Amino acid sequence: MTVDDTGSGADDADDADGRVDPEAADSGEDPLALRLEQLILGAERRYTPFQAARSAGVSMELASRFWRAMGFADIGQAKALTEADVLALRRLAGLVEAGLLSEAMAVQVARSTGQTTARLAEWQIDSFLEGLTEPPEPGMTRTEVTYPIVELLLPELEEFLVYVWRRQLAASAGRVVQAADDEEMVDRRLAVAFADLVGFTRLTRRMEEEELGELVEAFETTSADLVAARGGRLIKTLGDEVLYAADDAGTAADIALRLVETLGNDETMPELRVGMAFGTVTTRMGDVFGTTVNLASRLTSIAPRDAVLVDSAFAEELIRTGDAPASEAEAAEAAAAAEKEGEEPPVYRFALQPTWQRPVRGLGVVEPWLLTRREGAAP
Repeated sequence: MTVDDTGSGADDADDADGRVDPEAADSGEDPLALRLEQLILGAERRYTPFQAARSAGVSMELASRFWRAMGFADIGQAKALTEADVLALRRLAGLVEAGLLSEAMAVQVARSTGQTTARLAEWQIDSFLEGLTEPPEPGMTRTEVTYPIVELLLPELEEFLVYVWRRQLAASAGRVVQAADDEEMVDRRLAVAFADLVGFTRLTRRMEEEELGELVEAFETTSADLVAARGGRLIKTLGDEVLYAADDAGTAADIALRLVETLGNDETMPELRVGMAFGTVTTRMGDVFGTTVNLASRLTSIAPRDAVLVDSAFAEELIRTGDAPASEAEAAEAAAAAEKEGEEPPVYRFALQPTWQRPVRGLGVVEPWLLTRREGAAP
């Protein structure tokens, strides 16, 4: 079908009263799916990718890069884009033209936003809406029930999403402002930790899919809540494993031990092991990279069940900040000296026990330390 450059040569996907246009129906797409799309996007299909790019004033090549970065498949020259798509392209291109973002950074913005919201959208449809629409009303399909629910929830969910995003942006901006220098904004010294469920692969062979899904959800929820409540940042979840970071070793250590203690008191949960390292970390698109992260991952794989292993830099940081003594002998000497002077003895939150040195693939020989909560310290 031949179309003009503005997209006016084709009928809209839906009539004003919400009925699906015959041309859209002939395309083989589900009419209710098209209605849901129009409801959510708030606009009708008007443009091919070429028309959208030209209307936004960007090259087709750049428009394609933005589109793919957001996580969407190539659509050829199908008339599937809306005014909102044109506006998004125009805004990103405008930031580049104004010199506020480089072209590469604009693509990264599109990619990071797309990846984050894609997971959120999948969760909301697969879990949240499924729970609301099951079982379907008598005589109605789940899709038919979903439409009015989406219509009611969409404005509220949109406002809540913007609120949470602004809160997260404020928190992240605050950390940047507190950075010591410009280099620390990208390469920062952080405590990084992996928490891993023991024997998860064996569990997948014994448990039903629904039961396994509930276990993973419970683990991720418990971990996310603990990490947030104690001042850490959840980087990502990987089913049987979570990765989090904290600005200081003491916070990361407290979170790790609380995770072990909490899950250890839950008979439905497998045992947990945690590996942590402290050092320079590269942050990019909300993720963390570098030798420190790799070391934390390796320590997790060799940690005992229901235990926490840290690297020597992490141990040194806890000692430097007074969160842990270098040894029990040092703790006893400090307590005796304080008593002699009539002062309160130092209060250590954690205890460190050196373990045997061992080679770690790709990282040479390391000396892990076993981290525990010091006897008498408040959990």
